[in-house]
Order: sequence, then structure tokens, then C-alpha cells
Amino acid sequence: MSDEGKLFIGGLSFETNEESLAAAFGKYGTIEKVDVIRDKETGKSRGFGFVKYDNAEDAKDALDAMNGKTIDGRAIRVDEAGKGGRSRGGFGSGPGQGGYGDRSGSYRDGYDSYGKHE
Repeated sequence: MSDEGKLFIGGLSFETNEESLAAAFGKYGTIEKVDVIRDKETGKSRGFGFVKYDNAEDAKDALDAMNGKTIDGRAIRVDEAGKGGRSRGGFGSGPGQGGYGDRSGSYRDGYDSYGKHE
């Protein structure tokens, strides 16, 4: 499925549901789908969701109009889905980040290269 016409909506109140999100965004065009992302175990909102428009121009209009607006008492952030500002890189992969290859404070402390305790 193409992400064209799909918007990421962040900063949602935990009270915001699909109906209130559709009501807020519906005035900008025909909405194909609305999703509020929920925790699998608790079913509670995770504070973000997606709105997919039939028409990409309607999505752009909604993005321009709704970014920074308030829904259910919270200022929201609207962006094109899949184009957010967060880096998608892994954790602990840089120098001194404590990743798997980091030997500072090695697990071998106190042992020589043959496995014998020093």
C-alpha cells in the first residue's frame, strides 16, 4: 500500500479515538482510513495515529492546516507518514555507545588471553 495521502499524527491525547480524529480531519477531504495506534496488551492509545486520504492534495491541505492545532486539549504534530524527523538507526552502534563491540570495561577483566585468572 502506498503512503501517498497518508499522514502521521503525533502528540495525541490518550482520550483521542478514531472518531474524534476523523471528525477533526474530515473537513479537508474524503478519508480512506483512520488509525489510532494502541498498546497490544492494554488497548490504550500510544499517543499517535494515522489518517489516510483518498487524495494526496487533501492530505497536504490537512497537514498545512492541522499541524500544531489542538485536539482534545493537546497540540498535535502532523507530518507525511514515513517522512518523520526521527533517525531510524540502531542503538549502541556508535563509539562509546556500549554496543556489542564496545570493549571498554571488558567482560574479560581479571583474565589473561588464555582464560586463566590473573
